[in-house]
Amino acid sequence: MINQVVNWSYSSRDVRVRAPVGVSYGSDLKLVSELLYQAVEETSRILERPKPRVNIMGFGDSSVDFEVRFWIQDPEEGLANIRSDVYLRIWELFQKNDIEIPFPQRDLNLRAGKQIDRLIEAMSAQNGAKK
Repeated sequence: MINQVVNWSYSSRDVRVRAPVGVSYGSDLKLVSELLYQAVEETSRILERPKPRVNIMGFGDSSVDFEVRFWIQDPEEGLANIRSDVYLRIWELFQKNDIEIPFPQRDLNLRAGKQIDRLIEAMSAQNGAKK
């Protein structure tokens, strides 16, 4: 190299942190957004400027997918722990407001056949024996 290089990434200590969150399809999405903003506002180390942002990122298999984006100025204090603090506050707020964080649910389709018929018979016999 013969020319001077300026690394602009070190001109600011501000770091943007992302925290994805999924909620059930039955959730009040406006309330979810308000609670996500509240969680960020109530967590220390998060900068007021640039303002935090809550975005709906998509409609997943099991959830409406949000992403919370916020800025910190002290990355040397850790990124995982600030994200953890935000998640803990989100969990508390969701619990208080009956917002469900879903887990994957799958339908099981069984084809008729001798194996299934024997399984059904065995289960029926077992349930009859319990009565």
